Amino acid sequence: MATIEPASIPARRLSGRTVVITGSSSGIGRAIAIRVAKEGAHVVVSDVRPDPVEGGEPTEMLIEQAGGTVERIDADVTRWEDIDRLAARTVKRFGRLDVMVNNAAISGAHSKPLLDTTEEDWDAIMAVNLRGVFLCCKRAIAEMLGQDPVAGIRGRVINIASQHGLVGTPGHVAYSTSKGGVINLTRQLAVDYGPREILVNAVAPGKILTGSPAQFAEEPIEYSRSRTPFFRLGQPSDVAAAVAFLASDDATYVSGTNLLVDGGWMAY
Repeated sequence: MATIEPASIPARRLSGRTVVITGSSSGIGRAIAIRVAKEGAHVVVSDVRPDPVEGGEPTEMLIEQAGGTVERIDADVTRWEDIDRLAARTVKRFGRLDVMVNNAAISGAHSKPLLDTTEEDWDAIMAVNLRGVFLCCKRAIAEMLGQDPVAGIRGRVINIASQHGLVGTPGHVAYSTSKGGVINLTRQLAVDYGPREILVNAVAPGKILTGSPAQFAEEPIEYSRSRTPFFRLGQPSDVAAAVAFLASDDATYVSGTNLLVDGGWMAY
């Protein structure tokens, strides 16, 4: 599968900033880590698995080979002690935590219609997709409140939501509910912590081709193509570009938004 890269990348607009990305071994998280590294950020890669789902070298190796600054600190986002360690080690290594990107999420076999969804299915998805985002937001914002502002901002939180958090997606009750929760958590935190110089936003991807074989069943792909007004489906780099914008000083007065990166799906 060809990778579509942005025509140009702004000249190191994240230089000196520290960005943590959960779920960054593969897919969208991997693309975000590589993109913000290209823009000069100190990057912390974090996941529960070292190897990319789509194959290839680990994310941190690609960043190092390109001359970027990166640290790998693995963490399970469902565990407070892991998230506490992730933040503490980040600050010890780089001095501060400027941007927290909460990307880790699951769906897969646990994402089913209501009557097929067990309590175990529900709890598994909520533990990662909503509890995990809550824990990461709580620890990151606590850290940011004690930091001196940089260009008027103490820190930024960027939550990866989904267009499925805005509509009823047939057959995916727990996943859609979890992503709806992420969107409203984002709004709540933007309201609560904007007065204290912290920006909180979400990015909601549409159909993004990450390279996972499960995505390429003929019928779902054809439906997504027919449903997306733009001439192609999304690539991880499309989401990464939106995150890089929200992480930068170009988005200093943007807070509480849920930025759709969906090729116009939700406009249809």
